[in-house]
Amino acid sequence: MQSAILWRGPSELDRAPIAVIATGLDGARNRKTGPGLVQTYIIRSDMAPIEASRTGADASVCGDCQHRGQADGTRAIGRSCYVTLSWGPTTVYRTMLAGRYDHLDVESAADLFRGRRVRLGTYGDPAAVPIAFWSALLTNAGRITGYTHQWRRFPEFAAYCMASADSADDRAAARMLGFRTFRVLSDRDTLDRNEVSCPASAEAGHRTTCDACLACGGNSSRARADIAIRAHGVGAAHYLTRHSLAVAS
Repeated sequence: MQSAILWRGPSELDRAPIAVIATGLDGARNRKTGPGLVQTYIIRSDMAPIEASRTGADASVCGDCQHRGQADGTRAIGRSCYVTLSWGPTTVYRTMLAGRYDHLDVESAADLFRGRRVRLGTYGDPAAVPIAFWSALLTNAGRITGYTHQWRRFPEFAAYCMASADSADDRAAARMLGFRTFRVLSDRDTLDRNEVSCPASAEAGHRTTCDACLACGGNSSRARADIAIRAHGVGAAHYLTRHSLAVAS
């Protein structure tokens, strides 16, 4: 089994219908993450990811993350998220719509996840899904990695996820709540104390893959330093522009 629907229900963020879909259950290789990392997509179950982004309905799976951009009905202006919606999320949604995924209950999924390395929220914020589901799913799992922008609302996710921070102030606030942090840096930012560059990033020379590293597993990780990365991906320019405007103001 390569992929499956693990959960469907109302979003914890706004009660709209969402689904959790796991891919990579067969251990297929990904160029950046390496082999063996199970990917989990958190998507609206009633509309395509691109439509959700353009209309603002992606708040159901992304919350108030600034990288969503500003939806005007036809596009998400200034979207700086590194996830390309037309790739993985759209493929996952279309496959779900076509009925080509098996449905697994959490107990069966937990057995499949035994000893596996898992990415929470390859797309979508893990906090959109009840933490009780994740706790049951990951009972037998190996190491995990995940990120949440909803750390202010859901501090219990510190066990599994890094707090996504977009400023030094964000980082300080998240650490006060018990999170380790993953901070996106502008071209003007520098590393703070107890903060290191993502080893899989370009600026760190791609020394490893996410699958081999797994430092971004919140407090469940063996790592203790916070992680930072330069803005990257298709939306990096939007992030840098927004950051520059904020500094100027």
